[in-house]
Amino acid sequence: MLSFATGVGLAGAAGLNAYIPLIVMGLLARFTSIVTIPEQWAWLMNEWLLGALAVLLLVEMVADRIPAVDSLNDVVQTFVRPGAGGVVFGAGSASQTLAVDDPSDVLAVERWVPVLIGVGIALCLHLVKSAARPVINLMTFGTGGIVASTAEDGASLGLVLLALVVPVLAVVLLVVLTVLLVRWVLGRRRPGVAARTDKLAG
Repeated sequence: MLSFATGVGLAGAAGLNAYIPLIVMGLLARFTSIVTIPEQWAWLMNEWLLGALAVLLLVEMVADRIPAVDSLNDVVQTFVRPGAGGVVFGAGSASQTLAVDDPSDVLAVERWVPVLIGVGIALCLHLVKSAARPVINLMTFGTGGIVASTAEDGASLGLVLLALVVPVLAVVLLVVLTVLLVRWVLGRRRPGVAARTDKLAG
């Protein structure tokens, strides 16, 4: 159960930023004993891969803080974040961490099942994030994107660390974050729809 929660937390983190969970998992597995990745996921520790991911992370961090470019980046990331979510769910749920000494084999019968679960979780959070960003930019004339992007990156890093140390708490935080974000987006969109309707009626 804890290994499943670890995968959920990591996939949720990937939905906010594709590269942070991949880099953190790879670095911790390569240089510490906090994470022990099984052999089939050992390529995540490759130094060339980690270097390429670091470059992509820098590009992502710049693009996600520029109005209009951030929305274009979200379109591109629709194909990246879910894939990253699938990878980290599969690797995380099969890894030994500070919280999980004996990863569950419940999902190991079909190797693609955990990957698909991770893809779905990351995609859902990515879509919520993508819906929120244009609203934030519109309300703040583009200045809120920097704050939002920084908060998203921080939340992604926090989810990764919690998923590896206290996975149940990571799941709780992920659910709360998603619910609050969805409610916020819906709450901000309704007044605009109502105003347009009233204008047309007048």
